[in-house]
Amino acid sequence: MIPIIKPFLGKEETTAISKAIESGWVTQGPKVKEFEDEFAKYVGAKHACAVSNCTTALHLALLAVGVKPGNLVITVSHSFIATANSIRFCNAEPIFVDIDSSTYNMGVDALKELLKRECVLKAKGLFYKKTKKLITPVSPLSFVKDDKKEFGQVAAILVVHQMGMPCDLPSILRLAKKYKLPVVEDAACAIGSEISFNSGKTFEKIGKPHGDIACFSFHPRKIVTTGDGGMLTTSNQEYDVLFRLLRHHGMSVSDLERHKSKKVVFEHYPQLGFNYRLTDIQASIGIEQLKKISLIIEKRRKIAVKYNELLSQINWIGLTKEPNYTRTNWQSFSIRILKNAPLTRDKLMQYLMDQGISSRPGIMNAHEEKVYTKSKWKLPNSKKAREDVLLLPLFHQMTDEQVTTIVEAIKNAK
Repeated sequence: MIPIIKPFLGKEETTAISKAIESGWVTQGPKVKEFEDEFAKYVGAKHACAVSNCTTALHLALLAVGVKPGNLVITVSHSFIATANSIRFCNAEPIFVDIDSSTYNMGVDALKELLKRECVLKAKGLFYKKTKKLITPVSPLSFVKDDKKEFGQVAAILVVHQMGMPCDLPSILRLAKKYKLPVVEDAACAIGSEISFNSGKTFEKIGKPHGDIACFSFHPRKIVTTGDGGMLTTSNQEYDVLFRLLRHHGMSVSDLERHKSKKVVFEHYPQLGFNYRLTDIQASIGIEQLKKISLIIEKRRKIAVKYNELLSQINWIGLTKEPNYTRTNWQSFSIRILKNAPLTRDKLMQYLMDQGISSRPGIMNAHEEKVYTKSKWKLPNSKKAREDVLLLPLFHQMTDEQVTTIVEAIKNAK
């Protein structure tokens, strides 16, 4: 079976794990700090803070930019459910906007219409006109008093760089500035992807960040992995200080600081925090993975070029094209099954499995899941993408022969 993904791990990671264990530091310690420094350097960020996964990163990011109980956050439904869930972890509620069908990212026109027609600017900020329609038994809004000044206030925009393809940040950031909204980037899939703010003349890595905070994932299905793990990057030192406080139970000093001290240290807990730490064992893997990232992305881009070249010959396959402002890492390779296809998307997936080829359905929609369906959303582009798109295998160790085998199987599908 050709797998959908295969982490690129080797002896270097095994040796690094052994050294971390032998050092005695197996929880958050010096390797975490080293990993943070290397990651910040790679993406060009002033600050990078490692956490247990991208979901916890998103939670901390939203808290940092000021999302409060009763607030609303604009985002897309067309993303892994963790994106929407992270908003509810703040006792807030998502406002879903539709995607651009060509990139599967937040539609700029849809966002513009939402801000203009469905929100109202008051002295205390931007408020959503239809907030009461979002109050369902499973929504945090159902137990937050609506007489609070924050109730129904739009507190942030949470964008997603879906499948590693950067969203239209230049346009979204202009709108965010106009309405005075912070922007958090769900960059779970986008490590190594790049974006341009001058029509492709120069590019910068996602995670610099370009919004207020960017959040990354190191799950095994991502470009680099630590088994599981996450990272926040920001230019705001106050946010970075808050991340470090909240990830470690709200403890006033870290274990590493206490260990280095020549005096007895008594910690305090000035704020309610969480256990969102990354371990030194995981960080030691991440350090080695970062050394390979350029090689990994270069190979993935070559595989994507070959896929595009071969699949473009099949008239019932729709391909994703990079906008001129992006350089994607091709975290996933998606195809859209058009109306003239000999098989439906689901039947094609079963056919490929019978041929020894793994595939996955396209990105889920949170608004179609039970915990979000009580609020009615009309998102036609998101719905269509969920029905028609599938993901093909793409991993560093993949051979040209495997790509050809997959494409030939699709060609012969009946």
